[in-house]
Amino acid sequence: MLRVTVLCVLVIATAATALSVDSNPEYVKQCSRSDPKLKSCLIDALHHLRPYLSVGIPEIELPPVEPFRMDELTLSLTGGINGYKVQLRELFVRGASNYTVEDIKLGSPFEAIVRMPALILDAHYSSSGVLIILPASGNGTFHARFDDPKALVKGTVSTKVKDGKTYLNVENLDVVLDVKKVHMRVRKIFNNNRILTEATNLFLRENGQEVLKVMEPQLKKKLSALFAGIVNQLLRHVPVEVFLLP
Repeated sequence: MLRVTVLCVLVIATAATALSVDSNPEYVKQCSRSDPKLKSCLIDALHHLRPYLSVGIPEIELPPVEPFRMDELTLSLTGGINGYKVQLRELFVRGASNYTVEDIKLGSPFEAIVRMPALILDAHYSSSGVLIILPASGNGTFHARFDDPKALVKGTVSTKVKDGKTYLNVENLDVVLDVKKVHMRVRKIFNNNRILTEATNLFLRENGQEVLKVMEPQLKKKLSALFAGIVNQLLRHVPVEVFLLP
């Protein structure tokens, strides 16, 4: 998940440096291509940027990461005519800015490995169909916590020369997500029907990893589009020669 897609954050960090080399704002930790420990410098720059990503950086039109919002996810959790279907709307995800970059491989294709202590997801919840043997159509709230998520991010970058300057564009992002523990629950559903609420939460407790697998393709698509859009909006205005110093 997101977020988190560390390569996106890397490009945002370099773009922030690019826009502000002369004034050297407090959120920038500069790096040089001649530094024999360039990769370590870039990782340190990413970690330095975390608190600023959390609240946003208006001067470079970077919105806050905490929380970031998605529109909806639609999940089919069981099959059949009366299969159990869930729609999550107005999703808010927290924890993406509290990342640790474990490794990066620069170039195209690029790779990055990032960890976070947890990702927290809250949303409006609606369901339809039959859960186990109980009719389970209703509305309420949904809460999930993904503990110790690790993401392997891969992608490609294209270049374009304009007015003698080189510009980057992130073309593709692919995220392979590994989550150690999944906690999910619903509240205030089925007009606070205790039996249906407990049955739903039992299902979510016992099938958390399976529910996450159903969520993952949509999450990957939405998060990739979100972060690639932010990154490329910046990179369209920032040549490589500016943010990768001698």
